[in-house]
Amino acid sequence: MNLSFYIAQRYLFSKKSHNAINVISFVSVCGVAVATIALVCALSVYNGFNDLVSSLFGHFDAELKITPVKGKVFDPETEEIRAVKALPTVACYSEVLQDNVLVRYHDRQGVAVLKGVDASYEQLTQIDSILIDGSFKLADEVVNYANMGIGLAYALGINAGFVTPMEIYAPKRAEQVNMANPASSFHLEYAYIGSVFRTDQQLYDDSYLIVPLALARSLFDYEHEVSAIELKLHDPKQVAQTKQEISRLLGEGYKVQDRFEQQEDSFRMMQIEKWMTFLILTFILAIALFNVVGSLSMLMIEKQADVATLRNLGADNRLIRRIFLLEGWMISAFGAGIGIVIGVSLCLLQQMFGFISLGEAAGAFVIDAYPVRVAVGDIVTILCTVLAIGFLAAWYPVRYLAKRFRIEQ
Repeated sequence: MNLSFYIAQRYLFSKKSHNAINVISFVSVCGVAVATIALVCALSVYNGFNDLVSSLFGHFDAELKITPVKGKVFDPETEEIRAVKALPTVACYSEVLQDNVLVRYHDRQGVAVLKGVDASYEQLTQIDSILIDGSFKLADEVVNYANMGIGLAYALGINAGFVTPMEIYAPKRAEQVNMANPASSFHLEYAYIGSVFRTDQQLYDDSYLIVPLALARSLFDYEHEVSAIELKLHDPKQVAQTKQEISRLLGEGYKVQDRFEQQEDSFRMMQIEKWMTFLILTFILAIALFNVVGSLSMLMIEKQADVATLRNLGADNRLIRRIFLLEGWMISAFGAGIGIVIGVSLCLLQQMFGFISLGEAAGAFVIDAYPVRVAVGDIVTILCTVLAIGFLAAWYPVRYLAKRFRIEQ
């Protein structure tokens, strides 16, 4: 065993002549452990919420989405797009035409995002799992159907199965507004309400309206163009590989986005919040580690006789400094180890039993208890951060206070 490490761990665990040194060392370990527990739990909760939001968007967003870099629409029958559709990793795809419209039902009206999709869309997403009324359908032999978010349905005072169709207006692309007769500048289509869905995401619930692709093309004056192509893969684990292959086939004229990139703003904000919390807790950890300075200072005073003995045995300044540096570093490492074990245990218990709830009212939130997910990368980051700050906290007293206490001669 390394001599400096052996002596340092003896100093850490052996009883000191002054009980205050033991108390300060114990407080230092507890401070590091508590801060580490807070870091593990906080980052794991953010991971849990990130997974929750990802699952909510996953009911509506496709695994991969192709959109043009310039312009609103593109031709889905080009050679490049056909090559993408024929990829062996692609299970199914849906052509999409999306734009803003004005919707009206009796005396209520509002602006909505109309999303025209083909018959494959139902296989592409898990839309059936988020329906709260009606059944998802696009058209039958007689009429077209619209499927809307719960917020939009509430704003219009409409629900699935109503016998009166809603009116959908879109401005004519190639014409200017006729001020004498503004209504003539709009295309008008009718659709009955097939279903109402709830994603628990305001973006979709308050504005989205899913209709047949043919109806959308009629409203927006397009013959065969689309604004996006959404893809579902046979194996979700191949998203990154397939995305790279599609980007290579299509070139720079198209964007290929996975689910995280489709909701980049939401996930980026969550990551910013996560790492801001990490920085705040790291600052608290740094304050807790200042106890190491006091502990090492008192230890160096007490062990001056031991230092003199080591010098007589041939120890140099480098060995003596390393002993006390390792002593301080071991306080940090010991506290970090305890904190990580307790923090991971608490997270696993929360994951299994959910003993910390989000609120007293059952069903008031999407979930009842705080979601957690322990990530190995976060644990490694926390451990490295604690050890790095612990090293700096130990380096100061060893480097400067040693001379003051005449440990170095």
